[in-house]
Amino acid sequence: MDASDSDRRLMSGLLVKSGYEPIAVDSMEAAKEEVAKLPPGAVIVADYKLPDGSAKELINWQKTEGFKFPVIAIVNNRTCPEATDVMEDHGAVAVIQRPAIDKELVDYVSRYVRDIESATPPEEKLIDRPSDEFRKVKEKIARLATCNANIIIFGESGMGKEQIAREIYRRSSRIDKPLTVIEAGGAALIGKHNPTSTDSEMYGRISSYFTNAAGGTIIIKNIHLLDFDKQSVLLHILVTDHPDVRVICTAEPELLDMVADKSFRSNLFFNLREMDVTILPLRKSGDDIQPVAEYYLQMFAEQNGTPVKRLDASAVKALRNHDWPGNIRELRNVIRHATLNALGDVRRARMSDLLIGDAHY
Repeated sequence: MDASDSDRRLMSGLLVKSGYEPIAVDSMEAAKEEVAKLPPGAVIVADYKLPDGSAKELINWQKTEGFKFPVIAIVNNRTCPEATDVMEDHGAVAVIQRPAIDKELVDYVSRYVRDIESATPPEEKLIDRPSDEFRKVKEKIARLATCNANIIIFGESGMGKEQIAREIYRRSSRIDKPLTVIEAGGAALIGKHNPTSTDSEMYGRISSYFTNAAGGTIIIKNIHLLDFDKQSVLLHILVTDHPDVRVICTAEPELLDMVADKSFRSNLFFNLREMDVTILPLRKSGDDIQPVAEYYLQMFAEQNGTPVKRLDASAVKALRNHDWPGNIRELRNVIRHATLNALGDVRRARMSDLLIGDAHY
């Protein structure tokens, strides 16, 4: 993001020669549109001052919108007040003097850019599990990633359906294109509407998601919560506009009953379910309980800077005997509680450390 045509060309050329894929813009408005499409691990290089904004403004906008891309600011002089200002309060990770762009840019970008796997937050990663049931799911993920079919992922709440959707996206040929995640039952399904358009406002807002995700993927969480009017609009977009966007939906098993009783449009359902994946609940894949619990023990230990605990026999027995109506989400919360509240041997999590359901064992 830089107002100077010549410096944008210089920076783009340097980055291309180093194997990167730069996106060059000259305004804050254009920068915001592109940032919303970036994959994990990307880096932003931003001019301190543009006619319609600044690097500091972009940093603050990222915080508001929930983006966490590191920002490298371009300043005229490292000793100027602007350099100090842009790095205050968890702002820019670094500054580059404009005369030194050709000497410093690639080095600074290489320090902060990350590959998608290492940049993916733990809560978005697919947890590997040893059960035969999940092995079949992994095999299906590998097959689905190679095609462009729309997919519905079925499973009870708390089973990591969104993580599976993201894994399909990460393995697909669309990985370098935008990913948009929306909640079908939430107020967030409101996109942008062009007030000058002759189309309905609902159409404008929903279609804006597809416009912004062109060439990429949209994950629609809990598609069974989409109301009937929005179902009609979504169907129209898919069958009339034919957007170059892959749609991956997550749904609870009740969606099949909704199609049968006509509370969910069957023609939309079949457009969305060109392929599907079904995940069994945790109570039906008991071999996964201990490995998933140990994954979270390690994750929370790393987050808290504490030694990694191991489950003792009593804790394993308690976990295996529970029915897990909340599935992996419930197990995650139980392990977080045990990690934060375990007494005695810091190397072990005992049955007495677990808060399962309404019982503190």
